[in-house]
Amino acid sequence: MARRAPEDLLQAIEAIAVPILEAQGLLLVDLEFRQRGRQGLLRFFIDKPGGVGIDDCQRFSEEVGDHLDVADVIPGGYDLEVSSPGLDRELRKEREFRWATGRLVRCWTVSPVEGKSEVLGRLEGVESESLVLDAAGKRWSIPRALVAKVRLQAEFPR
Repeated sequence: MARRAPEDLLQAIEAIAVPILEAQGLLLVDLEFRQRGRQGLLRFFIDKPGGVGIDDCQRFSEEVGDHLDVADVIPGGYDLEVSSPGLDRELRKEREFRWATGRLVRCWTVSPVEGKSEVLGRLEGVESESLVLDAAGKRWSIPRALVAKVRLQAEFPR
């Protein structure tokens, strides 16, 4: 099989995975593929309302692995990992920001916004030019050009 551009490979993998996820009531949070010598590493981060468990990850892993092998979209061998996004995941991709809408995040900026370089708040909006956070009732519109890092914050029931 000819090598694909990384973006094309991820699109092909996603096209196979999304219908399986939807049929199982799951959401794709992130997808990564890294070539490690001759062996690749394919990682899926999945979620569902209420969170995913080991059984969800195993069921999806088995089904998507079978479909990917039959479709032969990944050149050479690969290891497949499926897991939940994690309680304190760093958000980097657009899909991750959309998934995290409504969740508590900590946002660091490269230069201060209204005098602060770090804001802890609920991600209320993902706009093309900014991230909108609600921090204790104050609305923050943080320009994406100034965002250094955004990380989920673990929330525990009281």
